[in-house]
Amino acid sequence: MGTRFGARRYNFDWRSFITPGVKLLVLVCSGVFLLQTFVGLLAPPAATIWLLKWFALIPEAVTHHIPPRIWQPFTYIFLHGGLFHLLINMLMLWMFGRDLELVWGKRRFLNYFCICGVGAGLIELIVKTIPVFFGGLPSVTPTIGASGAIFGILMANAVLFPDRRIWLIPLPVTIPMRPYVAVMGAIEFFSTIGSGGDNVSHVCHLGGMLVGYLYLRRGSFLYNVRNTVTDWQHKRSRKRFEVYINKHKKEPPSRPDNWVN
Repeated sequence: MGTRFGARRYNFDWRSFITPGVKLLVLVCSGVFLLQTFVGLLAPPAATIWLLKWFALIPEAVTHHIPPRIWQPFTYIFLHGGLFHLLINMLMLWMFGRDLELVWGKRRFLNYFCICGVGAGLIELIVKTIPVFFGGLPSVTPTIGASGAIFGILMANAVLFPDRRIWLIPLPVTIPMRPYVAVMGAIEFFSTIGSGGDNVSHVCHLGGMLVGYLYLRRGSFLYNVRNTVTDWQHKRSRKRFEVYINKHKKEPPSRPDNWVN
């Protein structure tokens, strides 16, 4: 329509707007939240409590329940406590995860997201279990949400894109990525020290940042584990290729008229 007046037409490309890995995580988290919503609306309150008991991260259920619910450090990531909680996490995931996936690719990005999320959950579990060794009771407070993994993504952005400018919504101010993440980490740290029942797991947020840093820091344990796994995958692929070549080495070349396009 606009070409009559010489205006150039632009086609919006959704594939560049949201990357496949980010889209997959958004769909999974949104689908789980819809399930939570339907359970809360259509089922009795006991059903919501049952859902949290089984799939939220509850230290007492992991360390003292028989059998231990060892899957909770994996499943708590995809549960959310409300629409605002979900929207904030998915917005942060899109804002900071998109460029990370463009650099790393879908597979490595998803692996990093899961490592940071599970690692943050394990750190939350350890910190909440320490009082048990001094006579305290195991914590029964559930932790849910993808915030730990997203704070790990923030740390990766600070490492890979330290000079990228971040707009501090709603203020008309931009600052580099690295100071922004440092300030976010400081806020979480002091919030952990002076937490007063704000229903936010600041330990989990800090845990995600710590795991992300250890994963990316050259020479750290997670860095070495990551390289060891990558080297093993490369050796396995090379061995499979050599087996395939040796198996078909003596076969005659196919005739051109047998090729399939």
